Amino acid sequence: MSSPASRETLGLVLGFIGMAIFGGTLPATRIAVAEIDPIALTSLRTAIAGLCSLALLLVLRRPLPRRALWGQLIIAMLCVAVLFPLLMSMGMQRVDASHGGVVLGVLPIATALVAVAITHERPRPLFWIASVAGAALVIAFALRQGGGALVAGDLFLFASVAVAAVGYAFSGRLTAQMPGWEVISWILVIALPLSIPAAVLTMPADIGHIALKPWLGLLYVALFSQWIGFFAWNAGLAMGGIARVSQIQLLQPFVTFALAAFFNDETITLQILLFAAAVVVTVAISTRTRARPVPAAAHRDREPPQLAAS
Repeated sequence: MSSPASRETLGLVLGFIGMAIFGGTLPATRIAVAEIDPIALTSLRTAIAGLCSLALLLVLRRPLPRRALWGQLIIAMLCVAVLFPLLMSMGMQRVDASHGGVVLGVLPIATALVAVAITHERPRPLFWIASVAGAALVIAFALRQGGGALVAGDLFLFASVAVAAVGYAFSGRLTAQMPGWEVISWILVIALPLSIPAAVLTMPADIGHIALKPWLGLLYVALFSQWIGFFAWNAGLAMGGIARVSQIQLLQPFVTFALAAFFNDETITLQILLFAAAVVVTVAISTRTRARPVPAAAHRDREPPQLAAS
């Protein structure tokens, strides 16, 4: 039997893999929307991931979720599988992936705020200070990049952060009832009655003229960002401990920057790095001060899993 130390190490490795997968979402989306409409991209992304999820659930003969959970699953589905990828794709049509990496860097804070609201937690004052500071930094960054005004891409990204926070908070609650991979799989299966017809209706007419890279971008966000990334991330949280593994998420903006520079030929300026680092600091502070300390033995059971931005 593996030792606790080796289990935690494997959890950290899986957490890093999941975070790295999510870090590639914005660069891959940026590539895909160059030739695929955001509505078509969202429909295809969700349909492909949903069909894969359905096949896996059938093979493993997983029972349907309890009726009491369906309301939460539907809310999570609308946010995580429909609105977030659509709004994020529309944002990626208008701004660089590195720009989006800074804006979406505040998503953990937004998710924590929603979780606090639905669980009636009473975080320390420092949590609220860090949350406000993080939001202010992102808005200041967007204004500076937009020449003193918020551009349309920023508004789409801010909206995507809001809906993703709601979806991730409800997904986190559901992981108390079933494994994390099963939560995301059922979310995607429930979306199939919407995603399959939408994919058929919005399928690009000139498929043959679309280059290979946008198709690869689509497959990446469908199979990895929307589905497989959650397998690694949630398994890492379970094996390595939520408090420890979730800190790896602080690296995600910088993974996005590296991939954007390599695959999207974007220039990562010192200004972008400084704003991202400042946002990461506020996320770290808010994460550590969200809840009051609990006994170590009970920590893993009482704190809902955190989901990375996909």
